[in-house]
Amino acid sequence: MNSKYELIIYWSEEDARFVVEVPELSGCMADGLTQSEALANAQIVIDQWIETAKELGRDIPRAKGKLMYA
Repeated sequence: MNSKYELIIYWSEEDARFVVEVPELSGCMADGLTQSEALANAQIVIDQWIETAKELGRDIPRAKGKLMYA
């Protein structure tokens, strides 16, 4: 995992999967059957989120690390 963005990982009983949210990147989420799989999928989604933002000429938030209210 080479991302410096804060990741929030939790178990979703409803989905029966681990979910990873990336609060600094609007709408950026991933899931997986294991924590490791969910984190690996999160890195893929983060890379895609950033690539898409660049293509659209949008600002890419700087990773701030731990959020105050997370």
